[in-house]
Amino acid sequence: MNVFKNLNFNTLTLIALFSFSNFVSAQQWQSPLIEGYGEVINFKDAAQQPDPSLEYKLLFDVTSNTQKNGVNKRLWVVARTLNMMHIANVPPNQVKIVVALHGAATFDALSQEAHMKQFNKPNPNIDLIEKLKAKGVSLYICSQALAARSIKTKALHPAITPALSALSVLSNYQMKGYHLIP
Repeated sequence: MNVFKNLNFNTLTLIALFSFSNFVSAQQWQSPLIEGYGEVINFKDAAQQPDPSLEYKLLFDVTSNTQKNGVNKRLWVVARTLNMMHIANVPPNQVKIVVALHGAATFDALSQEAHMKQFNKPNPNIDLIEKLKAKGVSLYICSQALAARSIKTKALHPAITPALSALSVLSNYQMKGYHLIP
């Protein structure tokens, strides 16, 4: 017996759309920890989930000024990492993230005032930088990259810490057990 034989095409279409929309709505992009950045979808049955029993010591080498959703793409990935760890219930004290900014990304570390002066437009990364810092991310800038671009440390956003070099940040933290995230 065919239960659908007395239903017209429009009714069947509505049933199909409703069923599909329930599936789609269950899989929403979200940014629960770093609001507005690094959106993730929670696939609870996917393999290789973050393990809440592990400590994550992650090191990001940010050299590009390529953007995603209007901000530095690699900083956006840092936000995604934090959001992913959050939805996987990894305790915040078990997620330690260090960022080394240099190369083309150097200008993304400028304060709002310095960015306006240099580019005549606001720094789109300020809100994200402040949110990352508020969640415990350590953000370093290469002083060699600053010098090569004639940028004074007073032109940096206050959440950014000048380091001797990105090389020193990358080597020191790897020797402390941090894992470089490509």
